[in-house]
Order: sequence, then C-alpha cells, then structure tokens
Amino acid sequence: MTFNEALEYIHSLLKFGIHPGLSRMDTLLQILGNPHKNVKCVHVAGTNGKGSTSTAISNILIEAGYNVGLYTSPYVTHFLERVQYNGQPIDEKLFAQCVEIIKPEIEKMSEQGAQITEFEALTATAFLCFSELNVDVLVLEVGLGGRLDATNVIDTPLVNVITSLSLDHTAVLGDKIEQIAFEKCGTIKQNGTLVCSYGQKESAMNVIKDICEERNNTLIIPEQSEIEVTEQSIFGMQFDYKKQSYRTTLSGTHQVQNMTTVIEAVNVLKEKGYTITEEDIKNGILKTQLPARVEIISKNPLVILDGGHNEDGAKAFYNAVKECFDSNKKLIVIAGMMNDKAVENSLNPLISKADTFIAVTPENPRAMKAEELGKIAKKYCHNVITCDNANSAVDSVKTKITDSDMLFVVGSLYLAGEVRSNLLEHFKKID
Repeated sequence: MTFNEALEYIHSLLKFGIHPGLSRMDTLLQILGNPHKNVKCVHVAGTNGKGSTSTAISNILIEAGYNVGLYTSPYVTHFLERVQYNGQPIDEKLFAQCVEIIKPEIEKMSEQGAQITEFEALTATAFLCFSELNVDVLVLEVGLGGRLDATNVIDTPLVNVITSLSLDHTAVLGDKIEQIAFEKCGTIKQNGTLVCSYGQKESAMNVIKDICEERNNTLIIPEQSEIEVTEQSIFGMQFDYKKQSYRTTLSGTHQVQNMTTVIEAVNVLKEKGYTITEEDIKNGILKTQLPARVEIISKNPLVILDGGHNEDGAKAFYNAVKECFDSNKKLIVIAGMMNDKAVENSLNPLISKADTFIAVTPENPRAMKAEELGKIAKKYCHNVITCDNANSAVDSVKTKITDSDMLFVVGSLYLAGEVRSNLLEHFKKID
C-alpha cells in the first residue's frame, strides 16, 4: 500500500461520520495488540489552544533529548502534520504500513456491524506508528470533546491538560459551558494530575474541581499573580512567570495563558523523573510556531493568516492584531467560515474594521456559502465582495495590494489550508 492509497482509505471512512464512543476503539486496539498501552501520554483537551499547547510540550521534550510523538488535529497543508515524530511528520512509508495492518481488521469489524470512523482509524494508526517508533512520550491532543473521544482509550496519562474552554461543537457537546467542561473532564482518569489553564468561567471551573476531587486528581492552575507581560506585539510576546523570562513568537495574550499551562505541565513531567532543564523549556517555547495561528506571512505589506474558527478564537485573533488598527493602512479581509459556527459573533468586530471584506466558500461540506457570509458582512462593512473560490480571491488581492494595505485571511483552518501555499509563494518573495 502506498501513502496515497493509505490516505484514500482513511478518508473513505469519512462516510461513517462522527460517532463518539469508545467501544469500537477498544475492540480495534485489542485486535491490534493494544499498541496504545506501549506509550506514555500527555493528554491535552480543551476548546482553544490545544494545538499550540501540545506542540510546545512536544518541542520542550525534544529539546530535552526525548523521542516524542505528537498527535494533533486538524492539519493545514500536509495530512501528516497530525502525526509527528520529533517535530516532523512521520515517515509516509511507516504510516502506509500501519494502515495496511489495520485495514483488514476494520473491514472484519464492519462486516459485524461495527463501523470504524475516519478519526478512529487515524487514531489507531497513530498509536500503531508511535508504538513501532518506541516513543518516550506521546503528546496526544483530543479530537472532539474528551469523554467519548477516540483518544480517551488510554490509561491514566503522565499528565492531563485542559486548555481554555468555551462553547463549540454544541450540537455534540452541549450548549452550556458546564456541559463542555464535563465532556473535557472525561479525559481525567483516577489518581492523576490535571493542569488547567487559568481564566476559566467559574461554572466550568466548579465542574473541573468536582471531577478532580471525585477521581483523586491533583489540580494545578498557573498562578496569574506570577505573570507579567513585558513585551507584546503581533510578532510575539515576552513574559515573566515565577521569576523566569520566556519569549514566544506566537502573538496574543491567550498565548501567555497557553504557555504558562505548558510550563506547569512540564513541571509535572519533571516531578515524574523526566530530565528537563529551564533552558529546554525556554527554547521549546521559543521554537513553537504553528501555521495559521496569527501567522505573519509578510511584514510589508502586512499579511496575516489565522484559522481561529469559533467565537473565542476569533476574539483572541482580534485582540492579538488590534494594535494594527491604529495605523492608517487600509484593511482587506478575506474570510470563510463553517456553517455550524457562531459566524456573526465571531467576525463582526473584524468586519467593521475592514475597508474591503471578501467572503469566500471554503472547500468543505460544512462551509457557509460566500453569499450567506456576505449578507452578514454587509451589516458592518460598506464594501463587501463574494467569491466562491478562496484562491481566486487571494489572486485578485495580491495583484493590487500595496505596502499601505493590510490583508487578513481568517475564519477557518480549512480555508487556511487552501490558501497558505499561495500566500507564501507570492508574499515571501516580496517581503
């Protein structure tokens, strides 16, 4: 089986949709010899910030000399961004070999009426790959929710992490923050340690505290009183925490929230015997970069790509770039959203700042049509254009944009994945 054949097979399982539940995964992994029991995990749940938190923990462990697996979602440009080994996508040949092993077992289960979903198949493949690679630690990001997510088949992890919580995927997880917290807390196993980001809503925090107590977990929350932001711009942040100074190229105060969570999670690993220096932590945080998370594509003209896809993510982006609005530069916004998001609440602050707003339709079955997004945008911006094809919108803008303009491409990681190569190819040449 080639890598493309393996990928085609994994994607073919999308037809079974999303069906939360652990029984199918338990059965499949048992047939495969329980590869997930061969790896020690850091389990990361939350609504926003999972990607940067997971990647930073992985980078710190790599700096410390460990062999590290990283399982995240979604990807932006290459599918195997989701399955990494020591900071790089795993070998395509290994991935294909592991899919070849699981495919007949999935087909046997299907014949017996147990349909494995795309995410379950990918998660099982990842466990198989990481077991084969004999990783020292696997940083495992939850896909959806937590309690019934396919990643939650693991035993008590080295440390649990819960990042910022807000309403998202409400049709599956519930439309109250307490319900969201309950689902995320489903990853908390007996006698473990949970590191939880500060700044959670009180009602969510009450759920987290209750479940930690019920399951005999140590709860650690970064101490806000120990944080001082010393530098802040769209090009990164510098902050002090517990008398140490850290720098991140990720912008926005929400990244300080994420990175202090990372620091506390790594401190738990140190207590468990992992040899990690303060220098490893600082270097790992500094080296953490993620595509399409307030990503500066170009400085002149200023071009920023962001995949913040829900209301809190959009607010975090707006806060990260608000200093730009003090300039006299014209702002062009290209945006595309999924239909199941709080579109108007997410985008209206940014739309109202735009001189030109271009609504596009991302390549995804759940995408909101450009015309529909355009109607919303017209409430806040006088110059709204609709364009079904995102790259056509980028092509149109890049031939006209000047150094006195700014271009923000926002709204969905699916959109970011479509246009990122196009943006980089053009604007990196002229930056």
